[in-house]
Amino acid sequence: MVRFLIVSGYFELMMFLQVTNRLDQYINTHYRYLTYLTMGLSLLMALVQLKTWSSADKVSEHSDHGLTKKHQRVISYVLLSLPLIIGMFFPTISLDTTIVEAKGFSFPVSQESIGDPEMNTQYLKPDTSIYYNQTDYAHQMDQLMEKYQKDQVLTITDENYLEVMELIYTYPNTFVGKKVIYEGFVYETINDQQTYDFLFRFGIIHCVADSGVFGLQVKLPEPSRNNQWLRVEGTIETEYFTPFHRMLPTVEVENVQKIAAPKNQYVYRSF
Repeated sequence: MVRFLIVSGYFELMMFLQVTNRLDQYINTHYRYLTYLTMGLSLLMALVQLKTWSSADKVSEHSDHGLTKKHQRVISYVLLSLPLIIGMFFPTISLDTTIVEAKGFSFPVSQESIGDPEMNTQYLKPDTSIYYNQTDYAHQMDQLMEKYQKDQVLTITDENYLEVMELIYTYPNTFVGKKVIYEGFVYETINDQQTYDFLFRFGIIHCVADSGVFGLQVKLPEPSRNNQWLRVEGTIETEYFTPFHRMLPTVEVENVQKIAAPKNQYVYRSF
């Protein structure tokens, strides 16, 4: 009976995340089909466990796959239940500049992810090269360049946000002089009494384990407070960013408009 409740709980959790629109804070929404597959398999396994439990033959009910001691079964049930407890009772929140302020940001991969294959939190540049060999990655970048390099005005949307940002950081000189239009929230940082403004979006490449904050340094015509959402139009330049000791793509903003935060503040990488 306990196994039936746990397995059926996975089905109910996936359904709950779908109905409440919280799934997009855990995985790339382009992989939504996997949740439907998970729901189907969980429901099937729950029905099997229900049939086993209700069957007159209780031999399999007490075998517990070799877990003969009570404390072993308790531990296994607790471990299996942990995802359900976390998913149902731990709140999810939309990330904002407080996360960036707490961790800071670096380039191209955060220090806490180095050496940890399970944690690849990224900042500024969405780097998908870690998922490909060198040849395949170069081929993918070439295909994207053909898609965007002829455009004199880059309109960055929720759908293409991460792929365009990756191109701009990978080939900054190619995009110098081009107009760009995009939206994000303001993050202001001060280093050695110098103020720098960035316009960011939080993005998910595959799942929350490789999520990050991505965007460009911007030169705003007038100061704007942290977390204010803006739609900017400007020209891409490169500028030396002292804290990183390197050139960064920068937007010389010509037009700026305050906007409301979108319903879903995340962007996702399409493949």
